[in-house]
Amino acid sequence: METKELKFKTNINCGGCVSKIKPFLDKLVDTESWQVDTANEDKILTVKTKLSEEDIIDTVEEVGFEIVSIQK
Repeated sequence: METKELKFKTNINCGGCVSKIKPFLDKLVDTESWQVDTANEDKILTVKTKLSEEDIIDTVEEVGFEIVSIQK
């Protein structure tokens, strides 16, 4: 399975939110990197991973944040 870049619209809107989600995204197997653009009004989460969109969505929702996949 190859690495793909997935993008999501979220409500992860500050450094405190990023630090809350960090341990959960960091522990995901087959995830190379991730970042949240908190300056963007849509708070875009970009993940480079071999996991499915559903795996990322489930993880973020478990922590209590809203997340919606952005189709390319």
